[in-house]
Amino acid sequence: MNILNEIKFDEKGLVPAIAQDFRTGEVLMMAYMNREALEKSLSSGKANYFSRSRDKLWLKGETSGHFQHIKGIYYDCDMDTILLKVEQVGVACHTGEMSCFFREIETPFSVDVTTSSIIDRVHGVILERKSNPGERSYVSSLFTKGVDTILKKIGEEASELLISGKGGNKDEIIHEMADLWFHTLVLLGHLDICPEEIYGELKRRFGTSGIEEKERR
Repeated sequence: MNILNEIKFDEKGLVPAIAQDFRTGEVLMMAYMNREALEKSLSSGKANYFSRSRDKLWLKGETSGHFQHIKGIYYDCDMDTILLKVEQVGVACHTGEMSCFFREIETPFSVDVTTSSIIDRVHGVILERKSNPGERSYVSSLFTKGVDTILKKIGEEASELLISGKGGNKDEIIHEMADLWFHTLVLLGHLDICPEEIYGELKRRFGTSGIEEKERR
């Protein structure tokens, strides 16, 4: 059975398609697909959509380089919505934001849920600067100068953190720690290591009572 025959495209031959970061679960964008876009996505492994305004197929990232590499394609129980789990290169939104859903309607019960994925979002921007270098981009300049410069910056930031830690100034410690984390993310980007691999190592070390075991050693 061809599952595409089961998808319920609307009267215009379209179906909503939601793109979600396969690592963090963050919803990145919503667009539309027709049958051809879905077929191309399945065959190429990159997200293709149908533009209603231009009345044509478009490959996400074709002009910006912000491709979406598909890690899984799902459809809902009514078979009228597609969910793409993707590895986002750079940012998803044309405004430069990581996700198209960056504006919030304030409510009494609103909770900040963005901080849990901030590492992945910063890493995504770093990879975008690596793929599309900018003359005025600090990150691009680090990649151009090479690993020795990146390592030197990590050493400098670590030293500054030690000095701040000794002084005990909370604001300075937070600032220097952010600098250190940022430059280590640049190193990961240079070496094509994603934060998920670090998360996996931490889970291996500290999952299921692992913290207590490490503390006893």
